[in-house]
Amino acid sequence: MFEARVLSRKSEQELVRLLSDIGCDVRGIDIMAPKGVYHLVVARDLDPRAANIVKQEFLSAGGEVAVSWSALNLSEESSQILMMGTKTHYRIALKKLEEQPFDLPELAEEVNRAIDSFTKPKPFPLTGERRTHIMGIINVTPDSFYGGGKLMEVEAAVEEAKRMEEMGADVIDVGGESTRPGSESIPVEEEISRIVPVIEQTSSEVDIPISVDTYKPEVAEAAVDAGCDMINDIYALRKDGMGEMVAQLDVPVVLMHMQGTPKTMQEAPFYEDVIGEIYSFLNERASYAVDVGIAKEKIIIDPGIGFGKRLEDNLEIINRLEEFNSMGYPILLGASRKSFLGEILNKDAEERLFGTLGISAAAVQKNASVLRVHDVSENLDVVKAVEALKRL
Repeated sequence: MFEARVLSRKSEQELVRLLSDIGCDVRGIDIMAPKGVYHLVVARDLDPRAANIVKQEFLSAGGEVAVSWSALNLSEESSQILMMGTKTHYRIALKKLEEQPFDLPELAEEVNRAIDSFTKPKPFPLTGERRTHIMGIINVTPDSFYGGGKLMEVEAAVEEAKRMEEMGADVIDVGGESTRPGSESIPVEEEISRIVPVIEQTSSEVDIPISVDTYKPEVAEAAVDAGCDMINDIYALRKDGMGEMVAQLDVPVVLMHMQGTPKTMQEAPFYEDVIGEIYSFLNERASYAVDVGIAKEKIIIDPGIGFGKRLEDNLEIINRLEEFNSMGYPILLGASRKSFLGEILNKDAEERLFGTLGISAAAVQKNASVLRVHDVSENLDVVKAVEALKRL
């Protein structure tokens, strides 16, 4: 009796192994593996004439491109397209686009870059390693949504950092201002007074890097002077002078998406296209960072779970997290014990650990580079288990 079985979606590396197991020779594997990896790539703001050329070249190569009717009849000024095909289809079609007008050589270069970035895990700047890292949260604040006030004393915060290091954290993130929904900003001097003693003592007692959660240039400078190794900026360098300060400090930086401010962000947030809008925002902020002198390899992106997002927005971000890999930067995800999990589980922050671990597992599967978490040991177990599956 014959047996037929539909296989799970495979990476090119997995296809190579599968073809080898079947008994294909090396040359056959080199030819066939690229034919089994299918990619959907969206491109925006094309001249409609360019959109039609792209469609023709992909059809000729054996792929497909979806184009709106108004682009086909040239009645619109700008077009969005959806390219569909294997790596072989893209290789053939994009090669032809390199010789076409309407900025199509630039499109070919960008599509090639996006596909290459999507298929390769990104190295985390602080370690250079292509894996999911654990960032432990140290909130030196009286009003954080989880554990607020517990680590206000310097000794308590340092002991927690040492405990996280022992449990396997890769980096510690110290924050002196709560950014929970509805929170107010605090003066620069107060934020510095909260974090600097903690960073100074922690940096002398732990061997792992320290990040500071701030969007203020004065605080960032004080933190790095105290021994901090990275900046985690919820405003993505939008505050005056922050971009120039991070470039001067020459440390890695996390650029996060947020709609509104912490005080207002959960007042009826709305998106027409949540992934597209966040992607465009982060792409623009990363370009700005490079323009002010920050090295591309020092940039990390964060789609901002819970920062001006509805439940459905947060879930779609997590479900489609791998799309942000196309940008070419490591991805940080901060979902630990957040309120969207409370909406799903109907539980307070203290009871959201298992929900957090479920989200962490999904993020590791989708090649997140960093998980920002309250519970280091439990999340590290998840990372190890999922990464073992990915290595098969």
